[in-house]
Order: sequence, then C-alpha cells, then structure tokens
Amino acid sequence: MTEAAFFLSRQFTLSRRQAHRYIEAAQTLERPVPVAEPTRAVTFKLPPSLVDAVRARAAAETTTISDLVSLALRAFLGEAGGNG
Repeated sequence: MTEAAFFLSRQFTLSRRQAHRYIEAAQTLERPVPVAEPTRAVTFKLPPSLVDAVRARAAAETTTISDLVSLALRAFLGEAGGNG
C-alpha cells in the first residue's frame, strides 16, 4: 500500500497522506468502479434557449452538462451504455 500511495501521490500531485486515504476508501468499495474513457474539450455554438434547457435538465437530473450531452449524443448515435 505504501508503494501504491507513493505512485498515486506523484502521478496526481497529492500528499502521501491523502493518497493513503484514497486507497483506504477504495478498499471499502464493494464493486469495481468503472473507469471512464479519456475526454476532450469541444467548443460549439448553440442557441441560448437550448443551452438554458440543457442546463436545466442537467440540474434536474443532478448530473453535469457534459454527462448529459454525452448521453444524448450516444443515444443519437445508437451507442448503448458508456459513461461521460
């Protein structure tokens, strides 16, 4: 665990104490946590009314705008599942 905390702290610029806390918390999980694929920032223009609607829907579903748009695009493209 000490070696893992060392690598975690270096990779993510954490203190070793915080890295140990993350490792201890991970050990209490009952199932694996899915790892999302890497993301890229995308910039595009939308009408203000659509932006407002997306923000409102994301807030209503307690999710992020990025996750909501990703889910909508995956559904549109016919891809089942997937995170963010």
